[in-house]
Amino acid sequence: ELIELYAKRQKVKGFAFSPDTPWQKQFEDSFPYAETEDQLRCIEEVKKDMETPKPMDRLLCGDVGYGKTEVAIRAAFKAVMDQKQVAYLVPTTVLANQQYESFKNRMEDFAIRVELLNRFRTKKEQEEVIRKLKLGEVDVVIGTHRLLSKDVAFKDLGLLIIDEEHRFGVKDKEKIKQYK
Repeated sequence: ELIELYAKRQKVKGFAFSPDTPWQKQFEDSFPYAETEDQLRCIEEVKKDMETPKPMDRLLCGDVGYGKTEVAIRAAFKAVMDQKQVAYLVPTTVLANQQYESFKNRMEDFAIRVELLNRFRTKKEQEEVIRKLKLGEVDVVIGTHRLLSKDVAFKDLGLLIIDEEHRFGVKDKEKIKQYK
């Protein structure tokens, strides 16, 4: 399984994400499991990449259950601490729901606004999430191909996470390139 992370930089010369805040440490300390050495190494590498002015394009590889989602969640938390929005793109509604629950549960104590956008949401719910994304009222959105629709826009997207990129088609990849 693969997860790709892309951290966008503003056109402001030298922009980079801020160093970890005390909230980042508190958030990471709230993880209920012991991290593996590989997980800790990946987390540190991702956060270091995010703190440089060079855009990040990173690939995480690992079997199911090896902690890739926690690496992505911590990167998302770091982006949100810098008032950037995060999009987590997944290929299936089942995976979208699973990741939504994971993100929501991990972030619920930190007032981070997490939303879900997929075909199982009603049209009205989808429109509301899209409206909030444009206004910056959503910090993290988890979604399927629906995130790649023309009507979806972000106020300030800072991190794009793609789960199982190989399962997206050519048209989807062109839209993903626009986000990058």
